[in-house]
Amino acid sequence: MPDKTLTVAAYAAGASLAAITLIYVFGPTYFLDNDPSSNATSVFSTKKNGAVGLVNPANDCFINSVLQALAGLGDLRLYLIRETHRRSLDGGSVYSQTIPSDAWERRDANGDETSKWRVQEDVPEWKAEGLQMGIVTKGLKDILDALNERPIYKKTISAAPFVKTLEVAFGQRISRQQQDAQEFLQVVAERLCDEYHAGQRARSYARRAANQTAAKISIGNHGPDGAALDRPLPQMGSEEVDCADQPATPSATAVPDGGEEDRAEEGFPFEGSFESQIECLTCGFKPRPTQSTFCTLTLNVPHVPSTTLNACFDGMFKTEYIEEFKCEKCRLLHAKAVLEADIQRSTSESSREKARKALASLELAIETDPEQAPEGVELPDPRYAPKRKIARHIRMTGFPRILAIHLSRSIYDMSNFSQKNLAKIAFPEQLPLGGLLNQRKYKLLGVVTHKGNHHSGHYESFRRQNIYPPFSNPSTFQPSGAYINTSSPSNTSQAHASQPEPGQADTTEAVDGGITTTSQHRSTSTSRERDTDTSSLRSAAASARSTLIKIASKPSSRAGSPDTTALKFKTKSPRAMNKTKRPKSNSRWWRISDDKVKEATTRDVLGMQREVYLLFYELERESA
Repeated sequence: MPDKTLTVAAYAAGASLAAITLIYVFGPTYFLDNDPSSNATSVFSTKKNGAVGLVNPANDCFINSVLQALAGLGDLRLYLIRETHRRSLDGGSVYSQTIPSDAWERRDANGDETSKWRVQEDVPEWKAEGLQMGIVTKGLKDILDALNERPIYKKTISAAPFVKTLEVAFGQRISRQQQDAQEFLQVVAERLCDEYHAGQRARSYARRAANQTAAKISIGNHGPDGAALDRPLPQMGSEEVDCADQPATPSATAVPDGGEEDRAEEGFPFEGSFESQIECLTCGFKPRPTQSTFCTLTLNVPHVPSTTLNACFDGMFKTEYIEEFKCEKCRLLHAKAVLEADIQRSTSESSREKARKALASLELAIETDPEQAPEGVELPDPRYAPKRKIARHIRMTGFPRILAIHLSRSIYDMSNFSQKNLAKIAFPEQLPLGGLLNQRKYKLLGVVTHKGNHHSGHYESFRRQNIYPPFSNPSTFQPSGAYINTSSPSNTSQAHASQPEPGQADTTEAVDGGITTTSQHRSTSTSRERDTDTSSLRSAAASARSTLIKIASKPSSRAGSPDTTALKFKTKSPRAMNKTKRPKSNSRWWRISDDKVKEATTRDVLGMQREVYLLFYELERESA
């Protein structure tokens, strides 16, 4: 008898050790990915995982709040991963070379300038190299990766490495006095945008250099062929280097020809654009619209006790009427009227002929391009040009993937004394922008609040508890989509053949809250038989998981009664479900004040109407 008891104990210990080993192998993040508060069948305690905090050694709350808000933006993290990985693959030689001056702007097929690089030509060489290398992009990725760790205990880090990176990038120290969070966000966002465009420019220049070198090598190998010599070479825009007898340089061959890919890729997620259009209400003339780009959108808060975010948008994008504006077309029409009066009053035939030629030039300019005054025509003094009333329209033409909104609460009086606008601003969780034909929908992911007056106070941040697929394993014990083998035609035909008849009902089984059809098990049985080892491991993992579920479930009231856990789960009454209803995972937030982290709800976030200062919205995908 003692030997039998010892054998049973050893068998139980071995089975427990095997279950723990299977959990460690197939689900190392099971305790982190499966949230106890949202899983009714969890066997773990209600201990909640916190977020990583930031220390505040010297009035750094304006830095900490912005970094915590940026850490919750999934599109920004994907962009940082893509840019740092791209630069590491291309090599340092691509981004360390000096770019000539003519590569600082782009032109379209007609030769008109379409857009300028955000970085100007007078940038020092050391700063231009830092922009091309993307040092702030790499530093921000490191700090956001550290803030997105899922600690099992309270953890606090320092933002000093990222601050040091900014000081190296700009060549100056950052003041430790109380600063504005919006100014810090604008500095970081514009620097990231400059680094993105500088990297694009470096890759484009390296591709053109590679094409030029390859063409010269081809001419040197084939001799003075007339057809080859007549073929135009790609424009370099810089001094040509005779490389016919030399192999291609590493910087030229490191970057593949991806011009179409660069044009099709998603750019910097914070960068958007809007255009300003004016219209003369007298003659109806509309000059060319003025294009502008932005990384953070500043909205003025009206001087009222309470308002809404839509009212703040109306203050910027609504039609504005301006008096006493000098219209270019009205000025030419005024000059035309003056010339016609001079022709009637003139008695000299030569003066009339000269006035008629000037009148013809004016009429041509009025019909074609009133903004360009005709050459050789003397216009009246601009002081006597008529003043008109115009309408100014502003509309957003480029919707950023991440919309950063700054609510300007500064009030200045006649004596230049500033104070804070304490108006309540109601902001939505879902923000629609655009017209009916090109409407975009944004979702609130981060908020930065400020408590205090205009000269001092404290910043806090709210960050939605999102876990994005690239950074987690939400489907523990299940094959991930990236590791599923593509089914062959034979497997597909067998899967279709194993589907039930239209009149046949599928039996289902509930496992951990998810319903799996029996037909799906039958369709994948053939592929599982081909790999017996994988099948055995998966079955062992499934048995271990079912063991955990059985432990979590309550024992039956009567001995020997059948296990009806799955049936109870499917037939639970609405009243019972309401008793065990918990907050949705997408409505839970982190409220972070430097190193202090606690949970909040969407209702708490939307209630910060008097303190809200910065809003971060992310564009919702159409497939979502």
